[in-house]
Amino acid sequence: MPTVLLIDDDPTLCAVMGKAFGRRGYRALLAHDAEEAMALVEDPEVSLAVLDLRLAEHSGLRLITPLLSCKPQLRIVVLTGYASIATAVDAIKLGACHYLTKPAEVDDIIAAFGEAMVMPDGDAPIKPTSLERAEWEYIQATLQACEGNVSAAAKRLGLHRRTLQRKLQKRPSGLD
Repeated sequence: MPTVLLIDDDPTLCAVMGKAFGRRGYRALLAHDAEEAMALVEDPEVSLAVLDLRLAEHSGLRLITPLLSCKPQLRIVVLTGYASIATAVDAIKLGACHYLTKPAEVDDIIAAFGEAMVMPDGDAPIKPTSLERAEWEYIQATLQACEGNVSAAAKRLGLHRRTLQRKLQKRPSGLD
């Protein structure tokens, strides 16, 4: 029975995902913060991890390197409700095997463990990025650089904190 480590600060989502993995023949271990994740990854049966991009205390990206240092063969899928090209590239460069947006079906997550995400080869995109999407990605990159601190990101972007919060609640069209 494969064992998957689910790392998400939302206990309800984590429990629901754990049950869904269980119905598919997986043993699920649940962690709600970095400390729990680092303790549970030492289980010799853990070979897969689903990591939320936004954990309460910091970015989930900061956990990829320690998890892989502890268990180099670990396959990590990063799951996020705040997708951006910048964070996807960072996740893959750090060693995650895939990056998926929420809501993601458990079957999609399982499929992602079996396939490596293909990085762009540097060719120009066929369709140019919309201004709305470019703004979203820039905001996400700034938010990531500020370790999820909305006030600091708003200051860096020259926006009022509430304005940034409103922009974060909107997802640009075509961002799937």
